[in-house]
Amino acid sequence: MNQASKPAVPGHPSHFDVLVIGSGLAGQSLALRLADSRRVALVTKKSLDDSASAWAQGGIAAVLDPADSVEAHVADTFTAGAGLCDPAATRFVVENSRAAIQWLIDRGVPFTADDSPLGFHLTREGGHGHRRIIHAADATGTAVQETLTEQVRRHPNITVFEHHIAVDLLTASKMGLPRNRCLGAYVLDIARDKVMTIGASHTVLATGGTGKVYLYTTNPDTATGDGVAMAWRAGCRMANMEFIQFHPTCLYHPHAKSFLISEALRGEGGLLRLPEELGGKRFMPDHDSRAELAPRDIVARAIDFEMKKHGLDCVFLDMTHKSPEFLQEHFPTILARCLELGIDITKEPIPVVPAAHYACGGVVTDLAARTDLPGLYAVGETAFTGLHGANRLASNSLLECVVFSASAAADILAAPVEPLPHLPSWDESRVRNADEEVVISHNWAELRRFMWDYVGIVRTNKRLERALHRIRLLEKEIDEYYANFRVSSDLIELRNLVLTAHLIVKSAQRRHESRGLHFSRDYPETLPRALETVLHPRRQD
Repeated sequence: MNQASKPAVPGHPSHFDVLVIGSGLAGQSLALRLADSRRVALVTKKSLDDSASAWAQGGIAAVLDPADSVEAHVADTFTAGAGLCDPAATRFVVENSRAAIQWLIDRGVPFTADDSPLGFHLTREGGHGHRRIIHAADATGTAVQETLTEQVRRHPNITVFEHHIAVDLLTASKMGLPRNRCLGAYVLDIARDKVMTIGASHTVLATGGTGKVYLYTTNPDTATGDGVAMAWRAGCRMANMEFIQFHPTCLYHPHAKSFLISEALRGEGGLLRLPEELGGKRFMPDHDSRAELAPRDIVARAIDFEMKKHGLDCVFLDMTHKSPEFLQEHFPTILARCLELGIDITKEPIPVVPAAHYACGGVVTDLAARTDLPGLYAVGETAFTGLHGANRLASNSLLECVVFSASAAADILAAPVEPLPHLPSWDESRVRNADEEVVISHNWAELRRFMWDYVGIVRTNKRLERALHRIRLLEKEIDEYYANFRVSSDLIELRNLVLTAHLIVKSAQRRHESRGLHFSRDYPETLPRALETVLHPRRQD
């Protein structure tokens, strides 16, 4: 916690104006926008700077070049989204993109400069018709996160709870009150092994994505669908949960856990090839006229096809036609990490595989980031705003974080700080089971394996049925643990992951077509009318 903040007593209620759960770009930028006039609690599962945002390499898409336009950026987003982007949300985000970047610049984010009239270097990524990606070399997320983290730590109105994990939301209806709204959350202090009650007039879910539901992912270990699961249990709708973006190029190496090879490499001329024993053939032109610059879903499926066709463990991304100086200037992080693992990308291609990367669906929100539950907001990857449709356009996600944190902050600041009723403390009387941890570990491994096998890049009805059968078995076992034993961070995450997996499978079963990131062998055609897949807890989905 911030040294200037008074520590909360585990097990006793602690009240704030706003509770932000999650410390990525969405959560931190929102906290900073609020803190000058609101008392903010910022809860994060690990350290303040440990989030998916910090792992982002490529950059942030925005209309900054005079040769570019809002219409062009909107059109590219629509194309990638395969007919499911919400027009109002897409235009809202793109029209506010310049202001979002300016806010980050004003905060001191060190974007890569050049001698252009803009003063910053712009790159291009797959699916974009213009150079519109502002970046900080190939470690944009780290640059943004470090800048904001320093300011969050210094702000006297932000109380940071590191190594704390939200257990569940507090709602008025669960307390028997007539007007339902979110009142805060129960939060586990991991170090003390105690659950505390944090009350707040407004609560924001900024918990990131769901990548750890899959065996292979580019996401950090914190991406366990916590916000999605908590919002669902509190009665909020979910939309488009079946659309999981698999990044085409995750580094394939036994010692390179979740290391992403940025989209920007293909934007700067990287070529995907088969291994040398198959002639090193470039294969993307056989799958799409845009070749390596096709949207991510197409590239990921093409790699998956070639790997299965030839029985390969990986394919290769070739940058050897670029000079060492170019690679050092634009991709120093990737160059250095590959060298650590014995791969010199100036002389040899990079082994890559697809990996679960980004969830396009999530908690349904409006343009002010409000959910179905009064007092509860969702921002970042946790939210479904309608921007990404059936497939996220590269580098639109960090932009979405900044734009919607601004709109959420404006809505919260315009609302009164409502008084809180007496909030109940967590029941700490439950026992610890000696076998709990090992069973949780085994259940987690089973979940991630069958989700990869049955609910991955290519799906079938039979695969989805098998996954759902296993999910239901796990849910019964986890519910028994949760009802009878003291909660641990692993149990909380497993509970959330299994629920998130259930929502992904149910959404996939409802889509009787192939569209964007959802490809079904049983329904290979795309239907004429694009419809969202909306799930509602009260309809017992």
